[in-house]
Amino acid sequence: MPIAPNFSSELSKEWEINFTQCTPSGYLKYTDLCNLLQLTAAAHSEIGGISFTDMQEFNQAWVLSRMRVEINALPKSGDTVVVKTWINSLENSRSVRALEMYVNGQKVAGCESFWAVFNTKIRRPEALALPFDHFILYPEKKATKESFSKINIQSDSKVLSNKIVFLSDLDIVNHVNNVKYLEWCLDYVDPSLILTQKIESFEMNFMKELSLQDEIKIQENNNENRSVFTISKDEKNCFALELNWKK
Repeated sequence: MPIAPNFSSELSKEWEINFTQCTPSGYLKYTDLCNLLQLTAAAHSEIGGISFTDMQEFNQAWVLSRMRVEINALPKSGDTVVVKTWINSLENSRSVRALEMYVNGQKVAGCESFWAVFNTKIRRPEALALPFDHFILYPEKKATKESFSKINIQSDSKVLSNKIVFLSDLDIVNHVNNVKYLEWCLDYVDPSLILTQKIESFEMNFMKELSLQDEIKIQENNNENRSVFTISKDEKNCFALELNWKK
């Protein structure tokens, strides 16, 4: 699609939180928080002419490499949230995008995300084939207090589960959707910690893609205020999640 007439380098988009997106406590699931952030990023790329559909003409897609989310509070069912997004950097095969979520004018969450251009045929990163000079970049405008990082993975992690990747785990790029990794790990967190909104931040590192029928292992290493989950295939780490708890 061409660049939309209403294109802007910063986008604000409203979403209404419905009951299907919430936990039994009535508050937004962490997975659906990530979904709303990703949908807002997709909407911005669409009006800017670098959407999935645009990129597929060159067998390309944006895939998530790293992500940090900092949470002050979670919206609840019936709330209308505003998600704002802009791009910190964009060059060649990589981009850093910032996102913020607001309820009634109050910021409730911030996110810094690192994306790579991925060739969906050869399954490798490559330079973006579409023009992007029309985007104004905001390198100094940060959405989080801390930037995403490389998660420190410990060797003495406890095995929680073995799993096989099913069709329902895959997305349009034909690999495991990034939110699925988060969902798999959160299934092993004490429910009371999630229901009382004890997570103050989390980071995700995506290292290797997973495909249909892959056999994987989910592991965890934790201490009082921090848990690190890893997902591996053939003893090689494919994903890491760090959860930081409120004290």
